Amino acid sequence: MTFQDLNLIEPIQRALKTAGYKKPTPIQAQSIPVALQGRDLLACAQTGTGKTAAFAIPILQLMQGKKSDSRNRNPRALILAPTRELAIQIGESFDAYGKYLSLRHTVIFGGVSQHAQTRSLQAGIDILVATPGRLLDLMNQGFIHLDDIEFFVLDEADRMLDMGFIHDVKRVIRQLPDRRQTLFFSATMPPAVADLANGILNRPQKVAVDPVSSTAERVEQAVYFVGKKQKRDLLVHLLRTEDIPTALVFTRTKHGANKVVKDLDKKGIRAEAIHGNKSQNARQQALANFKARRTRVLVATDIAARGIDVEELTHVINYDLPNISETYVHRIGRTGRAGASGIAYSFCDEEEKAYLKDIQKLINQRIPVAAGHPFPLENTPEEAPQATATASPPREKSEPQPRRNNGKRRYNRRKGKRNGPGAPANNNRQDANR
Repeated sequence: MTFQDLNLIEPIQRALKTAGYKKPTPIQAQSIPVALQGRDLLACAQTGTGKTAAFAIPILQLMQGKKSDSRNRNPRALILAPTRELAIQIGESFDAYGKYLSLRHTVIFGGVSQHAQTRSLQAGIDILVATPGRLLDLMNQGFIHLDDIEFFVLDEADRMLDMGFIHDVKRVIRQLPDRRQTLFFSATMPPAVADLANGILNRPQKVAVDPVSSTAERVEQAVYFVGKKQKRDLLVHLLRTEDIPTALVFTRTKHGANKVVKDLDKKGIRAEAIHGNKSQNARQQALANFKARRTRVLVATDIAARGIDVEELTHVINYDLPNISETYVHRIGRTGRAGASGIAYSFCDEEEKAYLKDIQKLINQRIPVAAGHPFPLENTPEEAPQATATASPPREKSEPQPRRNNGKRRYNRRKGKRNGPGAPANNNRQDANR
């Protein structure tokens, strides 16, 4: 199938050709025809599957067919995203796909001055991409009215709930017209997300593409059993001895991200961090440097990395294993996107072995163990397949990382809660959105 088979208007086809897109991904092939029919859509699709185009392209085509004549127009389409980075990238997608259309859009998010955003709103727009906090702020100030919304997209609904935005999302939904087309996207469909979908969708067409566990099949993986104090040395070793053009490194905490960057800088390896305590300008500059390959290593926390889409990202490195198995799949899905290959390395210390076990159960495969590296953990498991590792320079002392309470983690998991180290918490809400 090609994009021509989807009956897209010529300006959109020309924009797709200009951007180098030839064939729709499975989520696009299934979702675009449904959306063009004006039906509500419930799509289970994770990042990296092309889901942004799955809603952006039909919205652009439907809106182009009935343009507004008013210069000072209210938005007719609202796309709600959980993080600033994702909102910005959605805006870039509308730029690309709507390049030859006369529709206007803007992106609003917190962490920066609202002046430029309100000026754009006052000039009149067709499409609004927003994070919940800033959207509600500007609604309360009278800059945004949702009375004319015809198309509503809730993107990454599961992350919205994880980050504590459920009440904000519901406040926004209450302001929307009853007669609208709603497109609902979520990587996972836990009960709370399903309940939200049932409450806002009208006889939706359901589409499920690429279950979360299957992403791991496209990515070459290896696990390094390493002492907690030697993780820094192992990271430097890999960056120096292996062909790693770009690496997105995940840490569990903001402090941990800063520390990794500091350690790499000391070794002459250019790295920057991106997390909720960074200003919006700093985060965008770090991401721009990484995309342009001025920075070789980007160190990120899970919430800050949500929505990062970097072409030809070769490696993902889990400096800290996540305590939520699905998060691992989302992380490594940053590479190997859109059918490309990728490599994911994971560092596992003694306390993280339980996390690794849960991850392997989810993806239904054993991750090969990198044997022979210079910083091995004592009692490294031997039952998993072996991957190769290279020789190393002498060890250097590194600072210890905080200990975790594994018992509490397991207790909370039985309760269905995501408390404990690395889990999303409501106190991250302002960092991620405002």
